[in-house]
Amino acid sequence: MTDLTAPIAIVRPEIAFGSGTARTVGQRARARAARRILVVADAFNAARVDLLALPGEVRVFGEVRPEPDIPNLERALALAEDFSPDLVVGFGGGSAMDLAKLVAVLPGSGQTIHDVIGPERVAGRRAGLIQVPTTAGTGSEGGTRALVTDPATQTKLAVQSRHMLADAAVIDPDLTLTVPPAVTAATGVDALAHCVEAFTSRKAHPLIDLYALEGARLVGRFLPRAVRDGSDVEARAGLALASLYGGFCLGPVNTTAGHAVAYPLGSRHHVAHGLACAVIFPHTLAFNAPAVPEKTRQVMAALGLPETAEEGAVAEAATRWCADLGLAMRLSALGVPEGDLPAMATEAHAIRRLLDNNPREISRDRILALYRAAA
Repeated sequence: MTDLTAPIAIVRPEIAFGSGTARTVGQRARARAARRILVVADAFNAARVDLLALPGEVRVFGEVRPEPDIPNLERALALAEDFSPDLVVGFGGGSAMDLAKLVAVLPGSGQTIHDVIGPERVAGRRAGLIQVPTTAGTGSEGGTRALVTDPATQTKLAVQSRHMLADAAVIDPDLTLTVPPAVTAATGVDALAHCVEAFTSRKAHPLIDLYALEGARLVGRFLPRAVRDGSDVEARAGLALASLYGGFCLGPVNTTAGHAVAYPLGSRHHVAHGLACAVIFPHTLAFNAPAVPEKTRQVMAALGLPETAEEGAVAEAATRWCADLGLAMRLSALGVPEGDLPAMATEAHAIRRLLDNNPREISRDRILALYRAAA
């Protein structure tokens, strides 16, 4: 791990960051001579599309669901097929931005979602793409991946393509001022998990470690502040930057066991992704500590916790840190039945694209033990 000679490729959208930048989205659309704009958003953000000052004919798909599934995607694609936009704007959290990526590439391509699962199978893109995050967690605005749930198998389908990289990511922390404390906490830990898992991955690289560790430090510094006072603009900006850094980590390095173990909570029990990551985070951080002790100590320091790599101490301190944010840290409190844990462990263990990155080998039985520790 952390091999300076390992090849790595980095791609980035054009980035506009800072308070008030949402107003520039319309200017960017005009610069592209966009005349038919499709905004992909959840219901809340669909009601405030005017903040973007978009020109031309604008249609809004305002039905993005948390943890979107294939039927949700198909409804968005049907609108895009009918409207034929020349610009797609993702406006919302990671779910909206992930669907926006797919809406920008699938209509008119002859490809279905099942044709493009995996890396670099997308044929191309016919519409421009601008991403405008309204939460600080996924970092989807800066990446090339999209996730949707297949209800037939209750698993997440992952698509990765450079064609899904946004032309521009407009990150206005002021848009996150309305996010309630519980969602702020959960999405903040999602950003933290992206950074920490990339930092401790088998594929960790110094070029990404820079973003990963600084992202963790930003979360450690600003997440408790934003939870206490949602109007703290500096804290909101710090978290928006941490989220972006976490998104930078996802392309060339990606996540590890934490996300693999969290995914069944969302696909099977509709637990919000950030909350699923939060309840699992202390347990996978502790499990991996013996394999990456120095990096674990750096993560603990970033959160203002004792600089230890002892498994029990890491799990206890990290769980307390998350709980102090007001997060429910027991699976039972999230409505996950204990009888479903074995099936979830089997599903999580099959997510090799993530588990093969983990710094410590983890068996299906050990995943089950992690679930039971969090139950």
